[in-house]
Amino acid sequence: MCSELFDLNGRTALITGGGRGIGLAIAKGLAGNGADVALVARTAEQLDKACEAIRAETGRKALSFAYDLANVDGVEGLFEDVVKEVGGVDILVNCAGTTVRGASEDVEMKDWQRVQDVNLKSAFVLSQAFCRHRKQFGAGGRIINIGSLACHGARPTIAAYAASKGGMLMLTKTLAVEWAKYGITVNAIGPGYIATELTAPLLADDDFDKWVLSKTPLARWGQPEDLVGAAVLLASSAGAFITGQIIYVDGGWLALL
Repeated sequence: MCSELFDLNGRTALITGGGRGIGLAIAKGLAGNGADVALVARTAEQLDKACEAIRAETGRKALSFAYDLANVDGVEGLFEDVVKEVGGVDILVNCAGTTVRGASEDVEMKDWQRVQDVNLKSAFVLSQAFCRHRKQFGAGGRIINIGSLACHGARPTIAAYAASKGGMLMLTKTLAVEWAKYGITVNAIGPGYIATELTAPLLADDDFDKWVLSKTPLARWGQPEDLVGAAVLLASSAGAFITGQIIYVDGGWLALL
């Protein structure tokens, strides 16, 4: 019975940012529970290695689609290409993300816009395409957005990133309410500080590292694999009555006064 709750056999998941870090960990986790996966990221070589690893570790189908999600005008066409190749998408994981760090008064608009396009706008366009696709089948679907602690609070130097993740939280809630009638659940996962290539400069900063550890009751940085359990829950039958929520996987960060 327990295995059936989390069984993803017969389903296909599209994961953006799937070439490395959190996206790759989630892709491996979904595949490990039976899903076939389609991965989107900018670098073809990185994606090919990721797909090869998934196939070797899980035996599931894994296909790569190299695309820069900052080019939002082509995102709907990207989704159509994925559907043509895999036959249908049951689960959408919007994980692709980027950031720019610096004093807010000095952020250039081109950098601001790229963060919004990659982190938020492309996720919305993909979600729209996914909704239209799933409505054709009348069988519902699952959207999982990757949020952040910045969905809840902020710190200096991340204005563009925090704005995009705050928007992701409200987008999650809005789409959950609006698309429930189609049987589509929409949820988010809010990672704490996770050791990835994106956060490597922060982890390498001794003062920042100490600050993170002092704020995290479990006293460590998270690993991408720490996000897998929540993702499998939200993608599977076990999460069928969960929608419009954000699950923080943060080592206790938000519980600490």
